[in-house]
Amino acid sequence: MSLFLIVALPFLGALLPGLMNSAGRQACAGVTFTVSLAALVGLLSNLPAVMAGDLVMARVDWLPAIGLNFTLMLDGLGFFFACLILGIGLLIITYARFYLSRDDNMGEFFTYLLLFQGAMVGIVLSDNILLLLVFWELTSLSSFLLIGYWKHLPEGRQGARMALTVTGMGGLAMIAGMVILGQIAGSYDLSVILQNRELIQSSPLYLPALLLILMGCFTKSAQFPFHFWLPHAMAAPTPVSAYLHSATMVKAGIFLMARMWPVLSGTPEWFMIVTTVGLITMVLGAVIALFKHDLKALLAFSTVSHLGLITMLLGTGTAFGAMAAVFHILNHATFKAALFMSAGIIDHEAHTRDIRRLGGLRHLMPITFVIASLAALSMAGIPFLNGFLSKEMMLEETIHTVLFGAWWLVPGLAVIGSLFSAAYSFRLISHVFLGPKRDDYPAKPHDPPSGLWLPPAFLVVLVVLIGVAPFLAEPLVRLVTASVIGDAAEMPTAYLKIWHGFVPALYMSIVAVVGGFVLLKFYLPALKFWDSLPRPEAKTIFDAIIAGAVKLTQVLIQGSHNGSFTRYAAIAALTIVGAGYYAWATGTVAAATYSMQPVTPVLVGGWVMLVAAVCALVFLHRNRLLSLILIGIVGLMVSIGFVYFSAPDLAMTQITVEVVTIILLLLALNFLPNKTPVESSVLLRVRDAGIGVIAGLAVMGLSLHYLLRDSVAPSISEYHLANAYKGGGGTNVVNVILVDLRGFDTYGEIIVLGIAALLIYALTETLLGGPVRARLLNREPDQPRSGDMHPMMMVVLTRVLMPVALMVGFYIFLRGHNEPGGGFIAGLIVSIAVVMQYMASGSNWASARLRYPYHGIIGAGVLIAGLTGIGSWFVGKPFLTSDFTYVRIPPFEKFELATAALFDLGVFLAVVGAVMLSLESFSRLARRSEVPDTDFPMDIDPSRDDGDDPSQATLKGGV
Repeated sequence: MSLFLIVALPFLGALLPGLMNSAGRQACAGVTFTVSLAALVGLLSNLPAVMAGDLVMARVDWLPAIGLNFTLMLDGLGFFFACLILGIGLLIITYARFYLSRDDNMGEFFTYLLLFQGAMVGIVLSDNILLLLVFWELTSLSSFLLIGYWKHLPEGRQGARMALTVTGMGGLAMIAGMVILGQIAGSYDLSVILQNRELIQSSPLYLPALLLILMGCFTKSAQFPFHFWLPHAMAAPTPVSAYLHSATMVKAGIFLMARMWPVLSGTPEWFMIVTTVGLITMVLGAVIALFKHDLKALLAFSTVSHLGLITMLLGTGTAFGAMAAVFHILNHATFKAALFMSAGIIDHEAHTRDIRRLGGLRHLMPITFVIASLAALSMAGIPFLNGFLSKEMMLEETIHTVLFGAWWLVPGLAVIGSLFSAAYSFRLISHVFLGPKRDDYPAKPHDPPSGLWLPPAFLVVLVVLIGVAPFLAEPLVRLVTASVIGDAAEMPTAYLKIWHGFVPALYMSIVAVVGGFVLLKFYLPALKFWDSLPRPEAKTIFDAIIAGAVKLTQVLIQGSHNGSFTRYAAIAALTIVGAGYYAWATGTVAAATYSMQPVTPVLVGGWVMLVAAVCALVFLHRNRLLSLILIGIVGLMVSIGFVYFSAPDLAMTQITVEVVTIILLLLALNFLPNKTPVESSVLLRVRDAGIGVIAGLAVMGLSLHYLLRDSVAPSISEYHLANAYKGGGGTNVVNVILVDLRGFDTYGEIIVLGIAALLIYALTETLLGGPVRARLLNREPDQPRSGDMHPMMMVVLTRVLMPVALMVGFYIFLRGHNEPGGGFIAGLIVSIAVVMQYMASGSNWASARLRYPYHGIIGAGVLIAGLTGIGSWFVGKPFLTSDFTYVRIPPFEKFELATAALFDLGVFLAVVGAVMLSLESFSRLARRSEVPDTDFPMDIDPSRDDGDDPSQATLKGGV
């Protein structure tokens, strides 16, 4: 199966649970399970190639100019993590089906789960680091939705915010580090970066890149000092905890450290930072876990500790350390996911996770007891379980690791961490399952249905199977290790086996296990001592930092962002002018290469009228209607300027835009007072006038400078002129640019135009449904209204002009590819024709004859333009690549057919729909605020029989 499809399946499948929600819980879980299973089967279809050492690649150039390509890579490491994500995902889906209550929205939950699953698969299969960053942030967003799934719980909402804040902050740092790394290597493709170890490590930017990337890894994998967010995320439903915080999300940082191991490890900086942080996290997490009374909190801090263990192993920089890390990633995923699901079973049946209220459950929940005990013993590092094997390898690696010049420091701390790990594992078994039965459980515990215990039981089978037959896992571990170390080191010769002889690691393990038993024996005195210790509370510190950041932000905002647009404009204008002047003063200015063209009286006259209109607008802008007229004059003069400079397309666009916008603004002004109040003092107005003059002179000087000199950079216009006909099949370069050479820009613009029209519609809907509606209904006009709302001459004239305007629009549309015109201008002309009908005969009459809703016209336009662009994919061309040919249909002459015409049709429909939806929205407001409009043209009901006295015909326009 294609790697693209493997990554896309969870995202596409995320649409299904919501659709199946009404079909029941089984349907939601079934489609989710099927999607994940399909992705896993597709992944396994690539197993032979991966086992053979091949690198499976898939590539589509996305934005090659900035190095962002949709490039996927499947090697041993990616295959290993993708199997964990999809395989454990199947178990979690099954578990969640029986765990969540009937009150929980299953469709919503599984939609979030598949989105997260897709993002995680995208991370581990990405070959392009920019694409990896996109998926990285998607995991933060989707995990936020999963952690906060139970929205009714304040701790759930806070845990989601904390996780998003911490991991999002680290993600921003990592973006910077990845960009630096890509700049050093000269490529953003991981397959290229991983081959440039010496170039990267010798660069002066290596340390900044390393620190920023590790910031992202440490925050995502809850390493010290960012470990505090993970326990607070335990407010999520247990399936989320079991999936995100044992096998997937918190492993993302571990994965990235493993992926970058060949190029970032092996330096003193990597060793000191990663090993130290891993050791601290390992010990600190284990100590805190021992004294937690909430089952999930205990498991959360134990997860933090084991992630620190893996981080420390990767930090050593040795091939054996990398191999031990890979093995423990596998083992930890199996026993920790099983433990989380077991904790969820206990909570589900006993209605509590408080260890102090539990005990004796082995009598009431024997199946759960066996599952949880085997998983906990593996976590403690007991022989014949998989956790023992990777713990032995970890201890062996620490013996050969010297940190800060002390040979005993790393192995000593590793033993302490393992001791506390054994202690909290034994406590979980002893205080939850052993001892006598109690009679004060919140609910009577019992083993759950098989749907809840089968998924963790399957994982425990793997725990035991790997523990007693480690050679079964050895090929996979070696394959993944080879992908991690790359060419940076040779594969270690060590083998996975239970007995290595009487080696130091064995004695260290015995000390840890026996010490764990002793510590559990003296648990109560240790707990009292722990409670008496003064220690900082991470949540309190986090809340204080957030509160301080909010206060600082408020101070900055209140001082600079007080809502005064004139202040913002003044600051921006002065900053731009100041920066420009500095560049001018410190740079070099070449001599002028062109001379001024002669200034004719016509130019002077046009310039005087333009300046006069602008100056009049400055002094008379408080009169809204008059300022609108002056704006129209300015627009008309600009259109004449376009004509003078031989830009007919721009002139036609400008003049049609002016007509449409003036009409829409007139409708909007109908709801505003004619005069705006004076709000600025004379001093502020003088200041603003001075800033405006300075900025205007600066822009004039800059324009004059460039118009009198050759451009330093080659003009892109030469490319457009040379390729307009050859590549786009049109002689009108402007139109070819819009529909072909820069068609993607135009496509985005019509989407934005449609969104703006829909927002206007939504705003009017809100106004008509809220308290504003009453004010509109009770609003008295500030001027007497004409008794003739729809003059006969205007009605008749617009009816005559309507087909003429449509024909002109059709003609402008067809000629646009070779002559001035096109879909945008044609859409504005047709819009003007329809607007005339609204003006002449009224909105009621015009709306009654509307065959298609304007929303649909906008959607049809965007859809046609998009499908036209997608069509180029079927012939192996980039999006929106157009084609053309010439055909002859007797008796007509040969003429051109271009796919760009379909794209232009989409532009045409989007423009017409957006303009008319805006107009219709304002009209609906007007109908609420004025005397009701007539349903008939010329205010006369043609069906009314008024006898012989035509003066009795009813006028419905008001007096």
